[in-house]
Amino acid sequence: MSWQICKGETRLLKGVAVAEMGNAARSVVDGARQQFQAQIDFMRRKLNLPTESWRDVQKAAHDRAFVVAGAAKADLLHDLRQAVDKAVQGGSIADFRKDFDAIVAKHGWSGWTGQGTQAGEAWRTRVIYQTNIMTSYAAGRRAQLLEPELLQKRPFWRYVHNDSVTHPRPQHKQWGDMKLTLRHDHPFWETHFPPNGWGCKCRVVAVAEPGDEDATEPPAGWADIDPATGAPVGIDEGWDYAPGTRSNDELRTFVQDKLIEYPPAISKALSADVNRTIKADELVPDFVRSVLEDRQRKDPLFLGFIERPDWIMDATGVDTRGYTALLPAEAPRHVHASHGFDGKGQRSATPDDFSKLEEVLNDPDALRAGEKSRKGNPTVVATKKIEGETFRSVWEILSGKRNRSLQLTSLVIKTST
Repeated sequence: MSWQICKGETRLLKGVAVAEMGNAARSVVDGARQQFQAQIDFMRRKLNLPTESWRDVQKAAHDRAFVVAGAAKADLLHDLRQAVDKAVQGGSIADFRKDFDAIVAKHGWSGWTGQGTQAGEAWRTRVIYQTNIMTSYAAGRRAQLLEPELLQKRPFWRYVHNDSVTHPRPQHKQWGDMKLTLRHDHPFWETHFPPNGWGCKCRVVAVAEPGDEDATEPPAGWADIDPATGAPVGIDEGWDYAPGTRSNDELRTFVQDKLIEYPPAISKALSADVNRTIKADELVPDFVRSVLEDRQRKDPLFLGFIERPDWIMDATGVDTRGYTALLPAEAPRHVHASHGFDGKGQRSATPDDFSKLEEVLNDPDALRAGEKSRKGNPTVVATKKIEGETFRSVWEILSGKRNRSLQLTSLVIKTST
Protein backbone atom coordinates (compact mmCIF):
# COMPACT_ATOMS: atom_id res chain seq x y z
CA MET A 1 0.00 0.00 0.00
CA SER A 2 1.40 3.41 -0.89
CA TRP A 3 0.82 6.79 0.69
CA GLN A 4 -2.62 7.96 -0.38
CA ILE A 5 -3.11 11.52 -1.58
CA CYS A 6 -6.41 13.27 -1.06
CA LYS A 7 -7.94 14.51 -4.28
CA GLY A 8 -7.31 18.20 -4.90
CA GLU A 9 -4.80 18.46 -2.04
CA THR A 10 -1.58 18.22 -4.04
CA ARG A 11 0.54 21.35 -4.34
CA LEU A 12 3.89 22.04 -5.97
CA LEU A 13 6.18 23.58 -3.38
CA LYS A 14 9.79 24.38 -4.29
CA GLY A 15 9.74 21.66 -6.88
CA VAL A 16 8.33 19.02 -4.51
CA ALA A 17 4.82 17.63 -4.73
CA VAL A 18 3.24 18.18 -1.32
CA ALA A 19 0.13 16.30 -0.23
CA GLU A 20 -1.98 16.74 2.83
CA MET A 21 -1.62 13.88 5.27
CA GLY A 22 -4.90 12.43 4.07
CA ASN A 23 -5.26 8.70 4.58
CA ALA A 24 -1.50 8.23 4.93
CA ALA A 25 -1.65 8.46 8.70
CA ARG A 26 -4.18 5.62 8.78
CA SER A 27 -1.95 3.16 7.02
CA VAL A 28 1.56 3.82 8.28
CA VAL A 29 1.71 0.38 9.88
CA ASP A 30 0.26 -1.56 6.98
CA GLY A 31 2.49 -2.70 4.14
CA ALA A 32 5.19 -0.92 2.16
CA ARG A 33 5.10 2.81 1.57
CA GLN A 34 6.60 5.35 -0.76
CA GLN A 35 9.58 7.24 0.56
CA PHE A 36 8.97 10.63 2.16
CA GLN A 37 12.24 12.59 2.15
CA ALA A 38 11.29 15.04 4.91
CA GLN A 39 10.54 12.09 7.16
CA ILE A 40 13.84 10.40 6.32
CA ASP A 41 15.78 13.62 6.93
CA PHE A 42 14.15 14.01 10.35
CA MET A 43 15.22 10.50 11.38
CA ARG A 44 18.77 10.99 10.13
CA ARG A 45 19.30 14.00 12.39
CA LYS A 46 18.80 11.87 15.50
CA LEU A 47 21.61 10.54 17.67
CA ASN A 48 21.48 7.06 19.20
CA LEU A 49 20.83 7.24 22.95
CA PRO A 50 20.98 4.10 25.13
CA THR A 51 18.18 4.01 27.71
CA GLU A 52 16.94 1.87 30.54
CA SER A 53 13.33 3.09 30.50
CA TRP A 54 11.07 4.88 28.03
CA ARG A 55 10.77 7.63 30.62
CA ASP A 56 14.50 8.44 30.28
CA VAL A 57 13.61 10.55 27.23
CA GLN A 58 10.56 12.80 27.23
CA LYS A 59 8.59 14.93 24.80
CA ALA A 60 10.57 16.97 22.25
CA ALA A 61 13.85 15.23 23.15
CA HIS A 62 12.70 12.52 20.74
CA ASP A 63 13.33 15.04 17.96
CA ARG A 64 17.06 14.49 18.45
CA ALA A 65 17.38 11.17 20.27
CA PHE A 66 16.74 7.74 18.82
CA VAL A 67 15.83 5.36 21.63
CA VAL A 68 14.43 1.90 22.17
CA ALA A 69 13.49 1.45 25.81
CA GLY A 70 15.81 -1.00 27.53
CA ALA A 71 18.39 -1.00 24.73
CA ALA A 72 21.42 0.21 26.69
CA LYS A 73 24.22 -1.24 24.55
CA ALA A 74 25.52 0.88 21.69
CA ASP A 75 25.94 -1.96 19.18
CA LEU A 76 22.43 -3.27 19.87
CA LEU A 77 20.95 0.20 19.49
CA HIS A 78 22.90 0.73 16.27
CA ASP A 79 21.38 -2.36 14.68
CA LEU A 80 17.88 -1.45 15.87
CA ARG A 81 18.37 2.00 14.38
CA GLN A 82 19.28 0.43 11.03
CA ALA A 83 16.08 -1.62 11.11
CA VAL A 84 13.96 1.44 11.89
CA ASP A 85 15.70 3.43 9.15
CA LYS A 86 14.70 0.74 6.67
CA ALA A 87 11.12 0.98 7.91
CA VAL A 88 11.05 4.76 7.57
CA GLN A 89 12.28 4.41 4.01
CA GLY A 90 9.30 2.23 3.12
CA GLY A 91 9.73 -1.13 4.82
CA SER A 92 6.70 -3.01 6.12
CA ILE A 93 6.09 -4.08 9.68
CA ALA A 94 6.62 -7.70 8.58
CA ASP A 95 10.11 -6.77 7.34
CA PHE A 96 10.81 -4.92 10.57
CA ARG A 97 9.77 -7.90 12.67
CA LYS A 98 12.16 -10.16 10.77
CA ASP A 99 15.00 -7.69 11.34
CA PHE A 100 14.06 -7.31 15.00
CA ASP A 101 14.13 -11.06 15.61
CA ALA A 102 17.54 -11.34 13.95
CA ILE A 103 18.96 -8.44 15.99
CA VAL A 104 17.66 -9.84 19.28
CA ALA A 105 19.23 -13.22 18.49
CA LYS A 106 22.52 -11.66 17.38
CA HIS A 107 23.00 -9.61 20.55
CA GLY A 108 21.37 -12.01 22.98
CA TRP A 109 19.08 -9.23 24.17
CA SER A 110 16.76 -10.44 26.88
CA GLY A 111 14.48 -9.02 29.52
CA TRP A 112 12.82 -6.53 27.19
CA THR A 113 9.14 -5.74 27.70
CA GLY A 114 6.98 -8.10 25.65
CA GLN A 115 9.53 -10.88 25.41
CA GLY A 116 8.34 -14.43 25.95
CA THR A 117 4.94 -14.57 24.27
CA GLN A 118 3.85 -14.24 20.67
CA ALA A 119 1.30 -11.58 21.58
CA GLY A 120 3.81 -9.64 23.68
CA GLU A 121 6.47 -9.65 20.98
CA ALA A 122 3.94 -8.63 18.33
CA TRP A 123 2.80 -5.76 20.55
CA ARG A 124 6.36 -4.56 21.26
CA THR A 125 7.50 -4.61 17.65
CA ARG A 126 4.34 -2.77 16.59
CA VAL A 127 4.94 -0.08 19.22
CA ILE A 128 8.55 0.49 18.12
CA TYR A 129 7.63 0.45 14.44
CA GLN A 130 4.49 2.54 14.67
CA THR A 131 5.86 5.14 17.08
CA ASN A 132 8.92 5.86 14.94
CA ILE A 133 6.94 5.88 11.69
CA MET A 134 4.15 8.10 13.00
CA THR A 135 6.30 10.68 14.80
CA SER A 136 8.84 10.99 12.00
CA TYR A 137 6.05 11.31 9.43
CA ALA A 138 4.30 13.95 11.55
CA ALA A 139 7.56 15.89 11.87
CA GLY A 140 8.09 15.79 8.12
CA ARG A 141 4.49 16.81 7.44
CA ARG A 142 4.65 19.65 9.94
CA ALA A 143 7.79 20.96 8.26
CA GLN A 144 6.00 20.95 4.91
CA LEU A 145 2.87 22.59 6.30
CA LEU A 146 5.07 25.42 7.59
CA GLU A 147 6.69 26.09 4.22
CA PRO A 148 6.08 29.83 3.55
CA GLU A 149 4.39 29.31 0.17
CA LEU A 150 1.90 26.76 1.47
CA LEU A 151 1.41 28.64 4.72
CA GLN A 152 0.42 31.76 2.83
CA LYS A 153 -2.29 29.88 0.98
CA ARG A 154 -3.42 27.64 3.86
CA PRO A 155 -2.65 29.20 7.25
CA PHE A 156 -5.26 27.16 9.15
CA TRP A 157 -4.90 23.58 10.38
CA ARG A 158 -7.79 21.20 11.00
CA TYR A 159 -7.65 18.30 13.45
CA VAL A 160 -8.83 15.04 11.86
CA HIS A 161 -9.65 12.02 13.98
CA ASN A 162 -9.07 8.51 12.69
CA ASP A 163 -12.43 6.79 12.97
CA SER A 164 -11.02 3.34 12.19
CA VAL A 165 -9.37 2.83 15.59
CA THR A 166 -10.97 0.16 17.79
CA HIS A 167 -10.92 2.19 20.99
CA PRO A 168 -11.06 5.90 20.11
CA ARG A 169 -9.95 8.40 22.74
CA PRO A 170 -12.94 10.59 23.65
CA GLN A 171 -11.03 13.87 23.44
CA HIS A 172 -9.44 13.01 20.10
CA LYS A 173 -12.86 12.09 18.70
CA GLN A 174 -14.31 15.33 20.06
CA TRP A 175 -11.64 17.45 18.38
CA GLY A 176 -12.27 15.63 15.13
CA ASP A 177 -16.08 15.65 15.34
CA MET A 178 -16.14 19.41 15.97
CA LYS A 179 -13.78 19.92 13.01
CA LEU A 180 -11.48 21.97 15.20
CA THR A 181 -9.77 24.42 12.85
CA LEU A 182 -7.19 26.87 14.21
CA ARG A 183 -4.42 29.03 12.83
CA HIS A 184 -1.11 27.22 12.57
CA ASP A 185 0.37 29.39 15.34
CA HIS A 186 -2.37 28.75 17.89
CA PRO A 187 -0.94 27.45 21.23
CA PHE A 188 -3.12 24.35 20.85
CA TRP A 189 -0.75 22.93 18.23
CA GLU A 190 2.28 23.23 20.52
CA THR A 191 0.94 20.38 22.65
CA HIS A 192 -1.80 18.78 20.55
CA PHE A 193 -0.23 18.28 17.11
CA PRO A 194 -0.82 14.54 16.51
CA PRO A 195 0.09 11.84 17.22
CA ASN A 196 -1.03 12.49 20.78
CA GLY A 197 -0.38 9.11 22.34
CA TRP A 198 0.60 5.50 21.85
CA GLY A 199 -1.08 4.21 18.70
CA CYS A 200 -2.76 7.53 17.91
CA LYS A 201 -3.41 7.90 14.17
CA CYS A 202 -5.01 11.34 14.15
CA ARG A 203 -3.75 13.83 11.61
CA VAL A 204 -3.76 17.48 10.57
CA VAL A 205 -4.75 18.99 7.24
CA ALA A 206 -4.11 22.55 6.10
CA VAL A 207 -7.00 24.70 4.86
CA ALA A 208 -7.34 28.25 3.60
CA GLU A 209 -9.92 29.18 6.23
CA PRO A 210 -12.40 27.54 8.64
CA GLY A 211 -15.60 26.16 7.12
CA ASP A 212 -19.09 27.15 8.26
CA GLU A 213 -19.36 24.10 10.52
CA ASP A 214 -15.80 24.20 11.84
CA ALA A 215 -15.04 25.02 15.49
CA THR A 216 -12.62 27.92 15.72
CA GLU A 217 -11.84 27.66 19.42
CA PRO A 218 -10.70 24.58 21.40
CA PRO A 219 -13.21 23.20 23.90
CA ALA A 220 -13.12 24.56 27.45
CA GLY A 221 -10.41 22.97 29.57
CA TRP A 222 -8.31 21.82 26.62
CA ALA A 223 -5.09 22.90 28.37
CA ASP A 224 -5.99 21.44 31.79
CA ILE A 225 -3.31 19.06 33.03
CA ASP A 226 -4.19 15.50 33.94
CA PRO A 227 -2.28 14.82 37.18
CA ALA A 228 -1.97 11.16 36.23
CA THR A 229 0.05 11.92 33.09
CA GLY A 230 1.44 15.43 33.55
CA ALA A 231 0.03 16.25 30.10
CA PRO A 232 -3.18 17.95 28.93
CA VAL A 233 -6.29 15.81 29.31
CA GLY A 234 -6.58 13.35 26.44
CA ILE A 235 -2.84 13.22 25.72
CA ASP A 236 -0.63 10.36 26.89
CA GLU A 237 2.35 10.96 29.16
CA GLY A 238 5.24 12.45 27.23
CA TRP A 239 3.25 13.10 24.06
CA ASP A 240 2.34 16.76 24.65
CA TYR A 241 4.66 18.21 22.01
CA ALA A 242 4.69 18.78 18.27
CA PRO A 243 7.16 16.40 16.54
CA GLY A 244 9.94 18.24 14.74
CA THR A 245 9.72 21.58 16.57
CA ARG A 246 13.15 21.13 18.13
CA SER A 247 14.89 18.90 15.63
CA ASN A 248 17.71 21.43 15.20
CA ASP A 249 18.42 21.86 18.92
CA GLU A 250 21.61 20.49 20.42
CA LEU A 251 21.06 17.33 22.41
CA ARG A 252 22.61 18.89 25.52
CA THR A 253 19.77 21.45 25.71
CA PHE A 254 17.30 18.62 26.27
CA VAL A 255 19.46 17.31 29.09
CA GLN A 256 19.58 20.74 30.69
CA ASP A 257 15.82 21.12 30.27
CA LYS A 258 15.36 17.80 32.12
CA LEU A 259 13.83 16.13 29.07
CA ILE A 260 16.55 13.49 29.14
CA GLU A 261 17.20 11.70 32.42
CA TYR A 262 20.03 9.23 32.66
CA PRO A 263 22.24 7.36 35.13
CA PRO A 264 26.05 7.68 34.83
CA ALA A 265 26.40 4.75 32.41
CA ILE A 266 24.00 6.32 29.93
CA SER A 267 25.64 9.71 30.48
CA LYS A 268 28.94 8.32 29.29
CA ALA A 269 27.37 6.86 26.15
CA LEU A 270 25.48 10.08 25.47
CA SER A 271 28.63 12.14 25.89
CA ALA A 272 30.56 9.93 23.49
CA ASP A 273 27.80 10.07 20.86
CA VAL A 274 27.51 13.85 21.03
CA ASN A 275 31.29 14.24 21.00
CA ARG A 276 31.52 12.27 17.77
CA THR A 277 29.20 14.81 16.19
CA ILE A 278 30.53 18.02 17.70
CA LYS A 279 34.23 17.20 17.59
CA ALA A 280 34.13 16.09 13.98
CA ASP A 281 34.98 19.63 12.92
CA GLU A 282 37.42 20.63 15.66
CA LEU A 283 39.45 18.50 18.04
CA VAL A 284 40.60 19.81 21.40
CA PRO A 285 44.28 20.36 20.41
CA ASP A 286 43.22 22.22 17.28
CA PHE A 287 40.91 24.42 19.34
CA VAL A 288 43.71 25.24 21.80
CA ARG A 289 46.13 26.13 19.02
CA SER A 290 43.48 28.32 17.42
CA VAL A 291 42.66 30.35 20.54
CA LEU A 292 46.36 30.82 21.32
CA GLU A 293 46.95 32.20 17.84
CA ASP A 294 43.73 34.23 17.62
CA ARG A 295 43.19 36.14 20.85
CA GLN A 296 39.95 37.59 19.49
CA ARG A 297 38.30 34.21 19.47
CA LYS A 298 35.74 33.94 22.30
CA ASP A 299 33.64 30.81 21.68
CA PRO A 300 34.04 27.86 24.09
CA LEU A 301 34.56 24.24 23.10
CA PHE A 302 32.10 21.59 24.28
CA LEU A 303 33.98 18.73 25.97
CA GLY A 304 31.12 16.49 27.12
CA PHE A 305 28.56 15.95 29.86
CA ILE A 306 29.23 15.70 33.57
CA GLU A 307 29.19 11.96 34.07
CA ARG A 308 29.39 11.82 37.86
CA PRO A 309 27.25 14.66 39.21
CA ASP A 310 26.91 12.68 42.45
CA TRP A 311 30.63 13.08 43.12
CA ILE A 312 30.48 16.82 42.48
CA MET A 313 27.43 17.07 44.74
CA ASP A 314 29.37 15.36 47.54
CA ALA A 315 32.30 17.74 47.08
CA THR A 316 30.50 21.05 46.52
CA GLY A 317 26.83 20.60 47.40
CA VAL A 318 25.84 21.69 43.88
CA ASP A 319 23.52 19.53 41.78
CA THR A 320 25.19 19.34 38.35
CA ARG A 321 22.93 16.77 36.70
CA GLY A 322 22.68 17.61 33.00
CA TYR A 323 25.58 20.07 33.13
CA THR A 324 28.16 20.22 30.37
CA ALA A 325 31.94 20.55 30.55
CA LEU A 326 33.24 23.49 28.52
CA LEU A 327 36.69 24.73 27.61
CA PRO A 328 36.48 28.55 27.36
CA ALA A 329 38.73 30.24 24.83
CA GLU A 330 40.38 32.26 27.60
CA ALA A 331 41.38 29.20 29.66
CA PRO A 332 44.28 27.94 27.47
CA ARG A 333 45.59 31.53 27.26
CA HIS A 334 45.58 31.82 31.05
CA VAL A 335 47.21 28.41 31.49
CA HIS A 336 49.86 29.26 28.89
CA ALA A 337 50.66 32.60 30.50
CA SER A 338 50.49 31.70 34.19
CA HIS A 339 51.17 27.99 34.67
CA GLY A 340 54.21 27.16 32.60
CA PHE A 341 57.56 25.65 33.51
CA ASP A 342 58.68 26.76 36.97
CA GLY A 343 61.83 24.72 37.53
CA LYS A 344 60.18 22.94 40.47
CA GLY A 345 58.53 20.01 38.78
CA GLN A 346 55.85 21.92 36.89
CA ARG A 347 55.79 21.97 33.11
CA SER A 348 53.87 23.90 30.47
CA ALA A 349 50.66 22.38 29.14
CA THR A 350 50.65 21.40 25.47
CA PRO A 351 47.56 21.49 23.24
CA ASP A 352 47.38 17.69 23.48
CA ASP A 353 47.25 17.89 27.29
CA PHE A 354 43.89 19.64 27.09
CA SER A 355 42.46 16.50 25.46
CA LYS A 356 42.78 14.79 28.85
CA LEU A 357 40.55 17.31 30.63
CA GLU A 358 37.34 15.32 30.28
CA GLU A 359 39.06 12.27 31.78
CA VAL A 360 40.45 14.34 34.65
CA LEU A 361 37.02 15.78 35.48
CA ASN A 362 34.85 12.69 34.98
CA ASP A 363 37.25 10.07 36.39
CA PRO A 364 39.44 11.93 38.90
CA ASP A 365 41.70 10.47 41.58
CA ALA A 366 40.55 13.27 43.88
CA LEU A 367 37.76 15.83 43.80
CA ARG A 368 37.22 18.70 46.22
CA ALA A 369 35.58 22.10 46.46
CA GLY A 370 37.78 25.05 45.54
CA GLU A 371 37.63 28.71 46.44
CA LYS A 372 34.93 30.95 45.02
CA SER A 373 35.64 32.27 41.55
CA ARG A 374 36.13 35.96 40.80
CA LYS A 375 32.43 36.11 39.97
CA GLY A 376 31.49 34.48 43.24
CA ASN A 377 30.60 31.09 41.76
CA PRO A 378 31.58 27.77 43.38
CA THR A 379 34.50 25.84 41.92
CA VAL A 380 35.63 22.24 41.99
CA VAL A 381 39.21 20.97 41.82
CA ALA A 382 39.74 17.67 39.98
CA THR A 383 43.11 15.91 40.15
CA LYS A 384 44.29 12.82 38.30
CA LYS A 385 47.64 11.11 37.72
CA ILE A 386 48.20 10.27 34.06
CA GLU A 387 51.37 8.48 32.88
CA GLY A 388 53.27 9.53 35.99
CA GLU A 389 52.22 13.19 35.86
CA THR A 390 49.61 14.91 38.03
CA PHE A 391 46.97 16.99 36.28
CA ARG A 392 45.20 19.49 38.59
CA SER A 393 42.26 21.28 36.99
CA VAL A 394 39.97 23.94 38.44
CA TRP A 395 36.41 24.31 37.13
CA GLU A 396 33.95 27.13 37.73
CA ILE A 397 30.37 25.94 38.22
CA LEU A 398 27.84 28.08 36.32
CA SER A 399 24.22 27.48 37.30
CA GLY A 400 22.43 30.03 35.15
CA LYS A 401 19.16 29.26 33.39
CA ARG A 402 20.74 29.22 29.93
CA ASN A 403 24.26 28.08 30.77
CA ARG A 404 24.53 25.23 33.23
CA SER A 405 28.10 24.10 32.86
CA LEU A 406 31.51 23.52 34.40
CA GLN A 407 34.12 25.74 32.72
CA LEU A 408 37.85 25.27 33.06
CA THR A 409 39.67 28.16 34.73
CA SER A 410 43.08 26.63 35.45
CA LEU A 411 45.28 23.64 34.64
CA VAL A 412 48.57 22.78 36.32
CA ILE A 413 50.72 19.77 35.35
CA LYS A 414 53.26 18.44 37.83
CA THR A 415 55.93 16.04 36.59
CA SER A 416 56.91 15.13 40.18
CA THR A 417 55.31 15.30 43.63
